[in-house]
Order: sequence, then C-alpha cells, then structure tokens
Amino acid sequence: MRFPFSLSLDLGRFLLKKRLWGEEKFPLVLMLEPTHQCNLSCQGCGRIQEYHGTLGQSLTLKECLDAEEECGAPVVTVTGGEPLLFPPVFELLQELLRRQKHIYLCTNAILLERSLPKLPVSDRLTLSVHLDGLAPTHDRLLGRPGLFQIAIKAIKAAIATGHRVCTNTTIYKETDPQEIEILFSYLGHIGVHGLLVSPAYSFPGVKDELFLSRKEIKEKFNQLTGNGQNFKFFSTPLYLSFLRGERHYECTPWANPTRNPQGWRSPCYQLVDTHYPSFKELMERTNWDNYGVGKDPRCAQCMMHSGFEPTAVRQMSGLSDLWTMFRWNLT
Repeated sequence: MRFPFSLSLDLGRFLLKKRLWGEEKFPLVLMLEPTHQCNLSCQGCGRIQEYHGTLGQSLTLKECLDAEEECGAPVVTVTGGEPLLFPPVFELLQELLRRQKHIYLCTNAILLERSLPKLPVSDRLTLSVHLDGLAPTHDRLLGRPGLFQIAIKAIKAAIATGHRVCTNTTIYKETDPQEIEILFSYLGHIGVHGLLVSPAYSFPGVKDELFLSRKEIKEKFNQLTGNGQNFKFFSTPLYLSFLRGERHYECTPWANPTRNPQGWRSPCYQLVDTHYPSFKELMERTNWDNYGVGKDPRCAQCMMHSGFEPTAVRQMSGLSDLWTMFRWNLT
C-alpha cells in the first residue's frame, strides 16, 4: 500500500465521525511550526520574510502538545523553519506517536543523518525531505553548494535504518519538467517511499518572477503528471487532476491550521492577517468567506496542496472517485 493501513483507517474514521456530527469546518492536518529558525535562506521561502523580527522565538514542548490537543487533527506536520533545530523535537515526536498521531517531519536534511539515531522508527512517522531539482537547481534555490548530495546521503541512510521517507518538491516558473522526471525516477530507484509535489505560492517580499500563474501551473503539471510516468506520488490523484485543470475545487483554508510561536496563524498556511491565541478563536473569529479565488486578490493564483488537497479528499463523490483513490493507495 502507498500509505500504512493505520493512516487510511484513522482518516476514514475521523471523516465519518465529523460528518455524523454534522461538522462543516474541521482540521485534517495540524501544521506545527515550533520554530522559524533555519540554517538556510531559500529563494522561495516566505517565513524568513514574514517573521524576520521574531525568528529567535520558539514554542515550548508543552505549547506544541497543547496545540495538538486543541486542534485534534489525525495528522501533524512538524515544519518551520528547520524543525531539527528545535531542541525538544525528539521528545515531541515520541509524545505525538504515543498519542497515535501520524507525523510528517519536514526537513532540508542538513541535520538529518546525524539525527537518525534519535528519530523513532515507526510507520506513523514520515521524514519529508525538501528537494527542488537535481544538484545545480536545488543548490541554487537553497543558496548553498553541496546540499543536494547531503540530502541524498541522508535519505539513503534513513531508508537503510528503516525510516519511512518521502520528498517534497516545489514547482517554480523556471522548473524544467524533464529535470523533475529524472529526479523522481532517481528517487524511486533509491527507495524513497513517495513524492509530494506542489506549485510554489508567491509570498510578499519574495521575487515574483519565481512563481507560476494558474494557467502556467496547469501547463506545467500536465507535463509533470499527465505523461504516463508511474511515479509514486503521495499527492492524491484527485489533487493532481485539479492541478492539470481537469477539476474545479474551492479552497478549504481551515483544514490545515498553522500553529507557530506567534499563535494560530489566520487565515491559512500561505496568508497571514493576524494570529489568535487559541484554535477555537481561529475557527470562530476568522471570516472564512472572505478568502479564496475571486474573493481575495492574494488567492488568485494559489493552487497549493494545503488548501486544495483537503477539498479533494472531503469532496470525493461517486464510485469513480472512490475507485480512483482505492486503486491509487493499493499501488
């Protein structure tokens, strides 16, 4: 199976429970940013621009665990910044596993290999390594030579020690689809368990020429995912179909709420208008109707997985969608 059976079971039960209770807005994934400190300054990163005045601040371990309890989502993505710079990260992961959460630890891999002895091995923990192309492209976008080789070495070591590993690739205007095909083929060859892929989002303060329009996203993803290549995507086939322009979805901004040292980020992982001190206030005080394509100009070109992949999962309809998802997970 593409994902552990426990993940499919837990997500299915969670969705069924929420629907039976008649809840319309609920989270699927907690985006937990315990720190925005990072050992890189990537070209496409908005966090170092948005939080430049508070990069030295971090959540406590208790605040991280309280956020999980407040939110209640079955999946927790531990991101940042670079989460391996967060001193209690190993305790955090152990406690989240004890609470039966499914975890994605997002990392640029600089500290990954030396951290492997401290990282638990579990089918509930996936190490998600940032790779934006082959060595010349990846190293240029991340701003330091040798980073691609460091990441590949760490990935191989993690797989060898029994860890579950995926990669996360951001697609920019300059991205060459053929280069990404070569990258994905190579990653499959070395045993990476799956591939996450998403178009970049244009953050304020980041060079705008990096980013794609919706029209360009559809063209690029038709080349990347509509070519018959049998890559092991973790991105769902329904979301990839949306990126190719074959489906229409509205954004579900509340499905991936973000907690960071400033509070609960509103309205979403990409946009920040304010921060709330509690998850309850985030959900109740954010005017969700103000956001989305055609409502807020900042949303006009967005097709990010954090907003639209939950919609694809929530709005599965008919036997065709169910069969597509079932067959995809079995391969």
